[in-house]
Amino acid sequence: MRNELLSPSEMAEADRLAITQGPLDGYGLMRRAGEAVAAMLMARYPAARVHVLCGPGNNGGDGYVVASLLRKSGVDVALWRSGEPRAGSDAALAAADCPLEPRPLSAFAAGPGSMVVDALYGAGLSKALSGDAARAVQVVADLGLPVIAVDLPSGVSGESGAILGSAFRAVVTVTFARKKPGHLLLPGREMSGEIVLADIGIGDDVIARVAPRTFENAPALWLPVFPVPAVDAHKYKRGHVSVFSGGPAATGAARLSALAAARSGAGAVTVLSPANAMQVNAAHLTSIMLRKVDAVADLGAFLADSRPSSFVLGPGFGIGEKARDFAVALLGAGHAQETGVEGLVLDADGITSFRDVAETLFQAARKSGAPALVMTPHEGEFGRLFPEVAGDKALSKLGKTRAAAARANAVIVYKGADTVIAAPDGRAAINGNGTPWLATAGSGDVLAGIIAGLLAQGMPAFEAACAAVWIHAEAGSRFGPGLIAEDLPLAMMPVLHALVANEMAAR
Repeated sequence: MRNELLSPSEMAEADRLAITQGPLDGYGLMRRAGEAVAAMLMARYPAARVHVLCGPGNNGGDGYVVASLLRKSGVDVALWRSGEPRAGSDAALAAADCPLEPRPLSAFAAGPGSMVVDALYGAGLSKALSGDAARAVQVVADLGLPVIAVDLPSGVSGESGAILGSAFRAVVTVTFARKKPGHLLLPGREMSGEIVLADIGIGDDVIARVAPRTFENAPALWLPVFPVPAVDAHKYKRGHVSVFSGGPAATGAARLSALAAARSGAGAVTVLSPANAMQVNAAHLTSIMLRKVDAVADLGAFLADSRPSSFVLGPGFGIGEKARDFAVALLGAGHAQETGVEGLVLDADGITSFRDVAETLFQAARKSGAPALVMTPHEGEFGRLFPEVAGDKALSKLGKTRAAAARANAVIVYKGADTVIAAPDGRAAINGNGTPWLATAGSGDVLAGIIAGLLAQGMPAFEAACAAVWIHAEAGSRFGPGLIAEDLPLAMMPVLHALVANEMAAR
């Protein structure tokens, strides 16, 4: 699996372990990195005038190797540096082997039609670009020159994706061994352009020793536990999802969630409706069942009668005590072996209902035997439920999602163009296939239904959330312009067909 993401400190540890293990030393890894960048550049831009910008550290060392290889290949190349490498370092060795005379970055100038290799700082930068480096960013931006970034565009945090002062906007970023969180978290994702992952000799065994807990959300992460029905499956064996409906003027969101749960593979889906919305819901439901649930007592009877596997609470439901009562009752219903309840997906109004009493929800989720809790907040909802975490400027979106998951003992899906999914045990995934076509009313209701559908079929909560986010985004991306939420359940079908085919082939 090559979808692990390495923080800058984890990447440094991977470098150290690889050097200790051999056969390559630090300079050998640096030469491999420079070779990967130079090969990509010459394949795509063989006739360009190239300016290589080198910093004083290892990223700059990669740049010296690039400049050397380009010169040896007959490329018209100029070398600019922001400072001399530390004596005795691998970067100093690379600089000594480079046949080009470096010019000071303070004098950097370029003409139209040339291109830039950014080897100033890479993923390890922890402070804002300033001085000559910031000026170089502005020169490149003013001229509109294409940039090839080494590891990560200088000025982008490898940890958070934040822009530290100013940053290069790359057309291609060549990174090594594994991607970094800053490649996927916004705005770093926009600044990185196309990401090329190069193998420089850091093996999978080294990455396993680093033991990263962050991943790029892709099928390799969860496909081994993706549900495929057995030959003898019946509808309840495939899982039973229940979705709480709002009142008569707010029933559509619940039906969207219910339809998405059914399309995701759940064998049975029931909309739990208040009495005053039964007629409205009945007029719009066919294969999805309907049951009157007005109070916690009604819910208890339903649990005893039907043994539902998972629930969605929140879409169009309304904010207040009723939502809180249902959520706490479900989390107190006991383990799946006793009640059949695998999990609760809390979305929208279900989340906001706990904004003033968040600890009540968290305590219920922490009780022994509680079903899995998955929450799907967007930025505003996240801030209402986790105000201290949301306000911590030292934390990236990844860090905030992890902190919230640990505090709530829940899987948190922090939605957005760079959705982050985190589990209470510290695992986290960053989604990379998001699309702006999903920015439409009802899209989140569909996502909640997909998660519940996968939970009902026995997927663990973290993997179910990751799979649902990826499927949701992939369906939206394939559909493209004109997408509305009602399109998404059907748009999922080709995505699910491909996933099931791949999983069955693997088995």
